[in-house]
Amino acid sequence: MSKKHNEENQEVIVDVQEVYSKTEHFVENNKKNLSIIVGGIVVVIALYLGYTKMYIAPMEIEAQSSMFMAEKYFEQDSLQKAINGDGLNYGFIDIIDEYSGTKSANIAHYYLGISYLRTGDFEAAIDELKSFSSDDIMISSIALGAIGDAYLELGEIDDAISYYKKAAKNQANNLTSPMYLFKAGIAYEEKGDYQAAFDNYTTIKNDYAESSEGRTIEKYLARAEALK
Repeated sequence: MSKKHNEENQEVIVDVQEVYSKTEHFVENNKKNLSIIVGGIVVVIALYLGYTKMYIAPMEIEAQSSMFMAEKYFEQDSLQKAINGDGLNYGFIDIIDEYSGTKSANIAHYYLGISYLRTGDFEAAIDELKSFSSDDIMISSIALGAIGDAYLELGEIDDAISYYKKAAKNQANNLTSPMYLFKAGIAYEEKGDYQAAFDNYTTIKNDYAESSEGRTIEKYLARAEALK
């Protein structure tokens, strides 16, 4: 048994040595090509860092400054000026066009989507909100829910429900999760699926009883129960 074990160890040692020898031989024969590849990678990294520092960073500062008035108009519900600008200051469309690739352009997609939703341009709202991304729990959930609102306004109930459910499940929390579970429940009722509505309301009752939706959910449960 010991002899067999030793033979196996020797075979492994030989195999390792052979692989090492082949690798060494390959490196020796391809020094020039490997140097070019490594050098190319270094150049690409340097260019990226230079681009980020010299171009993106200053553009980000400029974009934030340029978007100030659009945000102000949004807060004041002057949505046409927020969308298109006022002739002197950029609107969200301009921010997206002029500062593509910046964080400000990304958040402008959100503002623009919500603005379109409020002004009744639901398809444009969906396009803009789908172009937005965020790691923030609240704002990302609200964006998904707003897409659901736009689909509901277009009469596309299944798509609305899909986005309400995405919003509710998006990093579940006590504010947006019950809000969008409730909206999904109402949408289910609208399409006549009272069992699914009942299930959504039950989740709110069981998991989010202290939320504003949870405190009033019993009457919706009773209605769905009676109709299912």
